[in-house]
Amino acid sequence: MPKLGEGRILVTGALGQIGTDLVESLRDIYGSTKVLASDIREISDHPCVSSGPFTVLDVLDSDKIFKLVENENITIIYHLAAILSAKGEEKPELCELINVGGTKNILEAARKKKIRVFVPSSIAVFGPDTPKHAPQLTPLNPSTRYGMTKVDCEILGMIYWQKYGVDVRGIRYPGLISWKSPVSGGTTDYAVDIFHSALSSKKSYNCFLRADTKLPMMYMEDAIRATITLMNQPIESLTSARCGYNISGLSFTAEELSSEIAKHIPGFICNYEPDVRQNYADSWPDSVDDEVARNDWQWEPEFQLETLVKDMIKNLTK
Repeated sequence: MPKLGEGRILVTGALGQIGTDLVESLRDIYGSTKVLASDIREISDHPCVSSGPFTVLDVLDSDKIFKLVENENITIIYHLAAILSAKGEEKPELCELINVGGTKNILEAARKKKIRVFVPSSIAVFGPDTPKHAPQLTPLNPSTRYGMTKVDCEILGMIYWQKYGVDVRGIRYPGLISWKSPVSGGTTDYAVDIFHSALSSKKSYNCFLRADTKLPMMYMEDAIRATITLMNQPIESLTSARCGYNISGLSFTAEELSSEIAKHIPGFICNYEPDVRQNYADSWPDSVDDEVARNDWQWEPEFQLETLVKDMIKNLTK
């Protein structure tokens, strides 16, 4: 990994699902004092707060962002603060404000101070007209407000790169599975909730998707490794996919996941009671083509369904 020199890293939305794992990994690599975690609220016993520097930051406060970047000598930003899919449909105006407005504020600070920025995208950018095996280049016509904001952020990133030379990078995350942090309002969150229910005294889970619903997913360890790897690539190795690389981990149906869990937890039962989130899932592809990421920065996942389930159960039962 390249050295940061005198600079520091800022992570927004650090108390969320991705931020919790990312901050820990970055502090392991660069040292805790080099990574400034931030979120809109502070939770004193959260590992991102207790293991290193933390500040309260509202990404809509452009003045505070700029002052923070300047005073803390920030040279890299991982911008994770966002409203996710299910909550985004409940509060579409807030979703637009936070996801697009907050990203623009971060990009403005990056433009003024020449900062490298990671702005995550999502498989939610795809719509019903996307092939079930989604290519890197395809029309992006999402059916959710969250997906629309992620398309807007990819476009914003490319504008800031092409017009101002801001080094913006991004990944279209699949559904992410982690044992370290709670879920936060995404349609793919069932794949985390199901483990907690399986390990509870009831040994049962009511899934809000159909049994045959197949979605692109990824274990958090792979996602964090992909994120840091992308951010450390030489700028000349990146192509026009730089603001929204497809990356593939694994794809499975809700039933395939529950069946794999049942191999390790006898008596576990999963019931299927689809709600409005089924509509969002139906508009997304079954899998994604990540050939461009593999070619540009040698991306390759490590976890498959069997190893993912074993690792989740092992860590959640500690």
